[in-house]
Amino acid sequence: MKTTQLRLTHVLLLLLTALLTTSVVGDAFKTHGDLKIFYSAFPSTVIPAEIASASGIVRGVDRGVVNIAAVKKLGTGLPVIIYGEFSNIMQQTKKLEFTEIQEGSTVYYIAPFEFDNEDFLTFKIRVKTDSAAPAYAFKFQKIMYVDK
Repeated sequence: MKTTQLRLTHVLLLLLTALLTTSVVGDAFKTHGDLKIFYSAFPSTVIPAEIASASGIVRGVDRGVVNIAAVKKLGTGLPVIIYGEFSNIMQQTKKLEFTEIQEGSTVYYIAPFEFDNEDFLTFKIRVKTDSAAPAYAFKFQKIMYVDK
């Protein structure tokens, strides 16, 4: 499979995962002015091995991926600056390291993380449209299960 096809498949998979997450937990986006920020967190095992490898994602039963995309107009991604961290119920906090993925007019950000079975995680995300802009902060929660 060509790299372009892998990337397109990867984008479609991440968007499908976000849509599935939305149908389970409600709206999976935040609105800040005319900016919509879509978010999801899911186990890395839902990503096929070939696509994960091409995208630099390490798959594992205890590994997840956070996916963030910001748009002003649907279908056109907006480059942003993203900071994030997540914590478990014991308040153990870890920083999220986001990688920007650009494909045509699509821009999204992914960050890997590790989790324990039945981990109730709180993700705190801050998004800035540029370095001088104030950050828009939001959080979301997700229970992660080890894929046995």
